[in-house]
Amino acid sequence: MKVQEFAEIIGADFYTGVPDSQLKALCNYLMDRYGIDSRHHIIAANEGNCAALAAGYHLATGRVPVVYMQNSGEGNIINPAASLLNEKVYAIPMLFVVGWRGEPGVHDEPQHIYQGEVTVKLLEDMGISVFVIGADTPNEEVSAAMAEFREVFRKGRQAAFVIRKGALTDAPKVTYKNDCTMTREDVIKHITAVSGDDPVISTTGKASRELFEIREANSQGHGLDLLTVGSMGHSSSIALGVALNKPKKRVWCIDGDGAVLMHMGAMAVIGAQKPANLVHVVINNSAHETVGGMPTVAGQADLVGIAKACGYPHAVSADSFDALDRALSAAKDRHELSFIEVKCALGSRDDLGRPTTTAIENKQAFMEKLSR
Repeated sequence: MKVQEFAEIIGADFYTGVPDSQLKALCNYLMDRYGIDSRHHIIAANEGNCAALAAGYHLATGRVPVVYMQNSGEGNIINPAASLLNEKVYAIPMLFVVGWRGEPGVHDEPQHIYQGEVTVKLLEDMGISVFVIGADTPNEEVSAAMAEFREVFRKGRQAAFVIRKGALTDAPKVTYKNDCTMTREDVIKHITAVSGDDPVISTTGKASRELFEIREANSQGHGLDLLTVGSMGHSSSIALGVALNKPKKRVWCIDGDGAVLMHMGAMAVIGAQKPANLVHVVINNSAHETVGGMPTVAGQADLVGIAKACGYPHAVSADSFDALDRALSAAKDRHELSFIEVKCALGSRDDLGRPTTTAIENKQAFMEKLSR
C-alpha cells in the first residue's frame, strides 16, 4: 500500500523511532513531511528511548503515539513495554510499526534469521496486538485493523503493525548527505594499514562488509576480524571484553555513530576500566546509512568531549586523512586507552558485497587467531 495512505489510516501526529530499511518508505515520508521536528518526529538513540519518549508524549497530550523500528529493536522495548506501558502498570497506549526482517521463507542476513522467527511471538507474549501487512494487503483490511487497535488503545494497551518486505510503497525521494569528504571504506583501509596483525572488532552494517572486502582484496584472510552482525551498539563492549582478557594484544574497535548513540553507557564502562590496549574508532557520518541514510544526532554531539568525560585519557577528532593517520599512529604507539572520532561522508560502492563466511566460521577463525 502507498505509505501516505498508511499514515492517513493511522492518523497519528507524533512518530519516534530508529530507522529500518524495511520501513524506508515510512522513514522517507516522515522526513519529507516533518524532517526532525520535536512536535511530530524524532529519531531517538534506541527503541527503548523511543517507547519512553512516546510515553511522555501520551502523558502530556492524551494522544496515541507511533514508535517505528526494525524487529531487532523489539529487545530494546521489552523493558518499557512490560514495566512501564503495560495495562497492569501505567496502561499507556502506543502503536508500534515493526519492519519484519528475517521473515520465515524470505532470504535475509544471518543476524535476522532467529529474530524473524520470533518477531510476532515476542509482541504477542508482551500482550501487544498484532496485524501483519504485506504487499497484497488491501487498505480496507488495514483500516479495519486500525479500528480494532483503537479499542485496544482505549484499554491502555498497545498494538503493532508488522510490515513485510515491500509492503509500503511510493516513498518520496529524500537525499541524505553531509559536508565531509572522506569515505568510510577509505577510512577503514587506513585503519587496517596501521592495525596490522592486531584483532579488530567492527560494528554491524556496511562497515563490517567493507572490512571483509578490504581483507579479501589484500588476501589477508578473516581471522583478524570479528564482524559484529546485529547487536547494534555492542561492538565496543565486545572489544572491551577481548581487550581485558588479552592484555598483550592491541585491540581495535571500528564503531559507528548510530551504534555509539544506541548504547552510549558502554563508553562510561570502557572509560572506567581504561584498558591500555584498546583503540575505539568511531566513524561518524551522522547517519543511519546502512538502513537508508536517515540522520542521527551525532552531528550535534561532542563525541570527543563525551569520551573524555567518560574517562578516556586520549580522545581526538579527525576530518582529514592526514589527521586520521596521525591519530592512528599515536594510538598504535601509546599504551593507554584511545578514542578517535572520524568524520566521513555518506555513501558506499554500488557493488559492495556481503561476507561469504558464516558467523560461526568468523567466530572460530577469530578465536583461533586470537589464541596464538
